[in-house]
Order: sequence, then C-alpha cells, then structure tokens
Amino acid sequence: MLRLGMIGTGNISRGALAPAIAEVDGAELWSVLSRDKAKATEFAHQHQAAAKTPGFDDLESFLSDPGLDAVVIATPDKLHAAQAIAAAAAKKHVLVEKPMATTVEDAVAMIEACRSAGVRLGVAYHMRWHLGHRELAAKVHRGDFGKIWHARAQWTFQAPNTANWRAHNDVGRWWSLAGVGTHSLDWLRWMLVPVCGEIIDVTSTITRNVLGSTHDESAAVSVQFESGAIAQLIASALFSAPNRAEIYGSSGYAYCSETIGCGGGGRIDTDNGPIAFSDVNPYAGEIADFVAAVRDGRDPEVSGEEGRRNIELLCEICPDSADTTTL
Repeated sequence: MLRLGMIGTGNISRGALAPAIAEVDGAELWSVLSRDKAKATEFAHQHQAAAKTPGFDDLESFLSDPGLDAVVIATPDKLHAAQAIAAAAAKKHVLVEKPMATTVEDAVAMIEACRSAGVRLGVAYHMRWHLGHRELAAKVHRGDFGKIWHARAQWTFQAPNTANWRAHNDVGRWWSLAGVGTHSLDWLRWMLVPVCGEIIDVTSTITRNVLGSTHDESAAVSVQFESGAIAQLIASALFSAPNRAEIYGSSGYAYCSETIGCGGGGRIDTDNGPIAFSDVNPYAGEIADFVAAVRDGRDPEVSGEEGRRNIELLCEICPDSADTTTL
C-alpha cells in the first residue's frame, strides 16, 4: 500500500485527486497539508485519510512522518518546485500537478533532486489515461492514419473575472496555458512525437488584459515537428467552447469530440468509424500508474523530463518578455 500525502486542498484535490486515490488498489490517502490546519484536518476526515493525525499546516512536520511514502502536489504553480525538492530530501516520491514548475531551471532542479534522492517523479497529465485517447495513440503510433501531417487541440473555459490565482504573478505565471493549454500541449506531443519527432518551431498569439490580467487570457499556438507536421492548440479563459481534438494523416483522420477535458467520456470518430472505449476516471489511471512506477522501480509514464519539455515550450509560447504577437 502506497501511503500518499496531499499537498493542497483546492478544487483539483477535492474533486479529482482524492476521489481517484480512493479508487486505486494499492494506494491510500494518508495525510493532508494546507496553509490552514483546520482545513487540512477537515479535508483529511472527509476523504478518510488513514494517518492517526492526518492534518498539517507545516511542510517539515508533514514530510517527517515515517508513515508517509509519497506526496501529491496540487498547490499553485510557483510553489511546486520548493515543495517537490523538500519532499525528495525527505525521501518521499513525488507526483506533481501540471505545469510542474514555472521556469525551466526549477523543473531541472526538481528532476535532479528526485534523481539524487532515489525517488520517483511524475507529472499529472491525466488525459493520457482517457481510454479513447490511449487507443487513438496506439493507432497513430502504428501508422493506421499513414504519415501524420496535422493535429489540433482546443480546451477553453470562461472566467468571470481575474479572481483565480493563475491570473496574477504572486503564485502563477500563465493563466489559460497553465489551466488547460498545458494539457493540450502534452496531448499533441504524446500523439505526435513518436512518429513526427520533436517540436522544432513555435509561434503564438497571446491576448492579455481583456479581464485585467497581464497573463495570457487566450493563446493561439502553432508548432512544427521535425517531420514537417504542424499542430495547433487553442487555450482561453475568455470563452467556453466545445472541447475537441483532430489528427490528420496521409491515409486517415480522427476527430475527438469532448474527450479533451477532465472526464473519460466523449466520442472519437475516424475515417473507418468510431473508436469504442469505456468511460473510466482518467485521474485514477494516473494515480495507478504512479503507484505502479514506485512499486516497479521505473519512471511514471509522464516523467519529470516530459514535464520539463512542456515547461520549455510554454516559455517559448508565452515568455514574460513576450516575443509573441500580443493583443
């Protein structure tokens, strides 16, 4: 049984990660860390954390528990690196929410700290455990659609104002890109890199200050792969639209409707008909993979190196000094 400590008690922890841990054989929620000890204790009791004293408001005390095996970090983005490095120093395995950091330097430091400590580091890109996506990836990688030339992913949401911490500099760096765009970027790389090579060129148009945030409020991104394939992603905090993804090859295509997102449902159609898949919880899949990685002594499917590459690309897409076209 892998005993997991949750760092952060926000919506993703409450609505997705803690319930996913409860679904996975071989995993249990052990303890919880929050800035507010009362909130940590309430969360721990609500989700049946197993430690005798499960609620903490101090990172050092939380990590010093010998019963704790690993941590799930679900705090604001700029806090990830320090928390992950501290967990590694305490010999705890680390699963960190996306994006894993807000600078390449921090991502590298997290990787090196976990490697030096001999603990596993995984990054939580849950869409890789959508069963329809997994079947689609298998088809792409074995050449069912021929040579891939184009792909597209769109995930947006509509924020009423800039109350979300991602809209501000204190603990965030990107808004729409960190909230949803990073997932679309990971999805595109997962699908295409094995058959198209790495991304070698990035262009983007970023919209800011519509709602009052200097961070990206919308992003339209185009990338080119080594093979010549091109891909696009759309991320936004300004409008809600159908979430979709598309892949086009020399001998076939796939169209994903409402599979991009938090759930395991939606529909995937191809030139040869729909892909059949079961609607399962993708968050449980990522927890199960992390547990198996620790048990088997391997890297999680989305390793720290994969997370670092995503950060490198986010920094090209939306640098602080904006080499992008900015509206």
